[in-house]
Amino acid sequence: MQSVISGPAFVVRDNIDTDQIIPAQYLNLVPTIPDEYEKLGGYALIGLPESQYPVRYVAEGQLDSQYPIVVAGRNFGCGSSREHAPIALGSAGCKVVVAQSFARIFFRNSVATGELYPCESVDRLCDVVRTGDLMSVDLDAGTVTLTASGRVLALKPLGDVRPVVDAGGLFHYARNTGMIPR
Repeated sequence: MQSVISGPAFVVRDNIDTDQIIPAQYLNLVPTIPDEYEKLGGYALIGLPESQYPVRYVAEGQLDSQYPIVVAGRNFGCGSSREHAPIALGSAGCKVVVAQSFARIFFRNSVATGELYPCESVDRLCDVVRTGDLMSVDLDAGTVTLTASGRVLALKPLGDVRPVVDAGGLFHYARNTGMIPR
């Protein structure tokens, strides 16, 4: 469990859907197979239009992103219910998505898979932060600190979902707490 996540942010706008996060053509990759899980990361956010997002989340030919933090606007993860979306981001090295709001299914899939922390911001950070800006997300304090300015912004509390993501997802949490046998 990591309470502070720091690094450069990758910034997207409103209504980023699951087909932009991981296009349907890559859903044949099975996340429980280690090699295929790794490949999924290489395709994270590849569905974003290049005209609006000239910097790629994962550089061509790579499997991992240099951006552990994704900053988004409203309704991040809308569209289909594919759990591949948070899994692809997690495989690429994303630790936290800070969005103004999430589509409920993406939020639930993030928690269930334990791939990343879905943190809702109080302020609209995608209007303040640019791709490549350094920032820190403090999960314990519920804050985002913009490194260049030192500005500290609030996050909405994760509440009961935090220990589930800390445990690595719903099944790990259920086993760790005795809800299901080991």
